[in-house]
Amino acid sequence: MCVVDAVAKEAAVARFLREYPQAGHVGRDHPALVGCADAAWSRIPGCPAGIPVLLRGLLDQAAGPEALRVLGNVLVDGVLHASAAMPTALPFLIRLAAAPALAVRPGLVDLLVIAAELSQPVDADNERQVLLLGNDCDHPERERCRVAFAAHAAELRALLEDESPPDGLISADDRECLLKACA
Repeated sequence: MCVVDAVAKEAAVARFLREYPQAGHVGRDHPALVGCADAAWSRIPGCPAGIPVLLRGLLDQAAGPEALRVLGNVLVDGVLHASAAMPTALPFLIRLAAAPALAVRPGLVDLLVIAAELSQPVDADNERQVLLLGNDCDHPERERCRVAFAAHAAELRALLEDESPPDGLISADDRECLLKACA
């Protein structure tokens, strides 16, 4: 299985910083990112310390799409697994996705849907699920993501109930997935 290792993640963040040096100075006071710099990102296994810069980069018109791409690679360890950093990032992603003027908002919603899907519990009696996804006891990030979704359910529901999002921002299936995640 394809897994993005810590060295590759650090290298991707370093490349992003070289290409978009201004991204580190954007959005330091944005309300969606309150507490972001205080999170112990470097203590999370396999997590680059530069995640706050990627989150702030989402606010930059020019850097946003690349910040989203790199952040997605950092927060997902492979096709079927969220990284250990995903639960810590979720509150910031949820709040940023609620920001209507954010150019990368559709991509953030997609990333939230991926996180919601990857955080679903695995039925230990379903051999196929266990083979593909592993046991929940081997992936504590799933439970931690579910806790983060539950803790920020009000913000996520507000995003989902907002009548103003552009058509297509949240499909019916994505809405159902996200509502299930915050239940």
